[in-house]
Amino acid sequence: MRTSLWPSGRGRPLRLPTALLTGALLLGGLAPAAAAAVPAAAARIAATAAVRVNQVGYLPDGPKRATVVTTATQALTWQLRNASGTVVASGSTVPRGADAPSGQSVQVADFSSYKTTGTGYVLAVDGGSSDPFDIRADLYDPLRSDAMAFFHHQRSGVAIDASLVGPAYARPAGHVGVAPNRGDTSVPCQAGVCDYSRDVRGGWYDAGDHGKYVVNGGIATWLVVSSFERAKRAGRDAALGDSTLRVPERGNGIPDVLDEARWELDFLMRMQVPEGKPYAGMAFHKVHDAAWTAMPTRPEQDPQPRELHRPSTAATLNLAAAAAQCARVFRPYDSAYADRCLSAARRAWTAAQADPALYAPATDSTGGGAYEDNRVTDEFYWAAAELYATTGESAYRDAVTSSPWHTSADAFSPYGFGWADTAALGRLVLATVPNGLPAADVARVRSSVTAAADGYLSRMAAQGYAVPVPADGYFWGSNGEVANDAIVMAVAGELTGEARYRAGALETMDYLLGRNALGRSYVTGHGETFSQNQHHRFWAHQLDASLPHPPAGSLAGGPNSGLQDPVAVEKLTGCAPAACYVDDIGSYSTNEVAVNWNAPLAWLAAYAAERTSGGGEPPAAACAVTYTVDNVWSNGFTATVAVRNTGTTPVAGWQLAWAYPGGQHVTSAWNATVTQSGTAVSARDADWNRTIAPGTSASFGVQGTHSGSNPSPTAFALNGSACA
Repeated sequence: MRTSLWPSGRGRPLRLPTALLTGALLLGGLAPAAAAAVPAAAARIAATAAVRVNQVGYLPDGPKRATVVTTATQALTWQLRNASGTVVASGSTVPRGADAPSGQSVQVADFSSYKTTGTGYVLAVDGGSSDPFDIRADLYDPLRSDAMAFFHHQRSGVAIDASLVGPAYARPAGHVGVAPNRGDTSVPCQAGVCDYSRDVRGGWYDAGDHGKYVVNGGIATWLVVSSFERAKRAGRDAALGDSTLRVPERGNGIPDVLDEARWELDFLMRMQVPEGKPYAGMAFHKVHDAAWTAMPTRPEQDPQPRELHRPSTAATLNLAAAAAQCARVFRPYDSAYADRCLSAARRAWTAAQADPALYAPATDSTGGGAYEDNRVTDEFYWAAAELYATTGESAYRDAVTSSPWHTSADAFSPYGFGWADTAALGRLVLATVPNGLPAADVARVRSSVTAAADGYLSRMAAQGYAVPVPADGYFWGSNGEVANDAIVMAVAGELTGEARYRAGALETMDYLLGRNALGRSYVTGHGETFSQNQHHRFWAHQLDASLPHPPAGSLAGGPNSGLQDPVAVEKLTGCAPAACYVDDIGSYSTNEVAVNWNAPLAWLAAYAAERTSGGGEPPAAACAVTYTVDNVWSNGFTATVAVRNTGTTPVAGWQLAWAYPGGQHVTSAWNATVTQSGTAVSARDADWNRTIAPGTSASFGVQGTHSGSNPSPTAFALNGSACA
């Protein structure tokens, strides 16, 4: 990993792969700096109408806009056609002309007034047609689950079970000291850093390599927990509660989102330097291989020695912030764990104060990213805000109010927040979590959130693709930046109740899912044309056909005008900023995945999936279930379960939940993936039967054991909604 400068001058991590690969160039967004430099294929695309939409679809009560790539200068007629080809709405586009980030000439079609639910809609403009899309209230339910499942897939130190993820993604535990692995159960420091070893098992692999980084893990964990805390404030946390995700801890009485975050929180606390050692209380910056592993390499096959890298103030403050948030949010569910988190947070804060300028060196980039950051006053502000919000103690309040970031106009930068720029997180905490600051101070903090959101909305209004980032904001991980900006807009909506902020947040989802310069969904498995060759060591189908593509819900890093890998240089030279992307496993600077990019996607998907009170609610009972016992013997049984869609729109991806009243236990299943924790059972579609059209049914079978009593379950829920 090397380091480049992004527009604000802060370091962003670059990863150096071990293989140089080729891939197909995505056309349609090349910058026309010189006419002769524009390839003929790109010129042909630019000369015809290309209708770019959110390929998944739109919410009935949300904004519905599309961007049309065209050389026409006059307004064009758009027609919205349903699945049978009937025109159900029409209107005129608004010419926007040259769109600098995309290098395209565009117009915008707005069909927000059309609210009728359905599937297979197509928007036609000037002889061109969009990809098909849906309009429905449950549009984002599958993405809410898939985006959060990304973290379970990325877990280190535990076997990934086929019953939860399917056989293609199952694998043994990585880095648990089983040959050929050499860690992470006893990892030594780099030479000169320490003279002992630490058990730092667990956590999430950061990105497409096998490294684990406290500064990236800290913000990612904070966002995952924040998604639950925000939903709970809104009274809509049930969809993120226990037994809602595909995690091994489901059914333990703790919300699954928090179970997932705990896997990383445990790792972060293991990275804390123990008492009696130099830098006690601080956090080691990172742990990864001594050299870059080959492409592809599954985690359990990694033979590299692992190393702990010198503690840093930035890592220590990430631990303090994430652990303080943990102490607050976990308290109602596991008070002992909350106490443990708070103790780690206090120790980290004290240690950071004692060593406030211990920076990670930019040169430490062999085998893993440097993640260097030599300005940590923003991390101090964020950590102090979290500790104050959790404890209410005056020492942390004083640290908040004395920080220059508390009144700085730059806490929300034009380029959003990120792992190296965390002052905005402190503002979001203080704006939303009740605290003892004076009312005027809280009002000013909240005003800073809405002002930042207004800035993003203004930028979106000025661009053809309604992207909240500036034209020079397409750097490494730009898609994460887009999603982070959406979070600010969503929080502004929470604070004010103004619908325009929610609309802005939803329109950023349009960009990520296909309404962009390349007409591509950057989220695997969602949309008609989606990224599927992200840079990754074991989701590497492009290199080895026996390995899978990334699982559904994986977000690609996105356009990066820096062209910071050989494939990008080869395939994208001359690209406009918003088109500097290629879906190739070798383009690590445009197409890697990372926990700190999927975390805001998961936050945003959970937010977008919430039903609003203003309409678009699904029917109260849109499903009916028949449970038939087919055969019973001394201690076993088989049964057939049929779930019927009694609603008016298709079910695209389903998960059926029930509880056995007699202590039965499922031992096998067919035509669905069935898991059980205690009495709670969950059946997930088998992909080929994921769609249930209105009036039709999907059936599957189970075999199980009983202990003399085999009563049938009486209550079922489909995708979280009760069935009749």
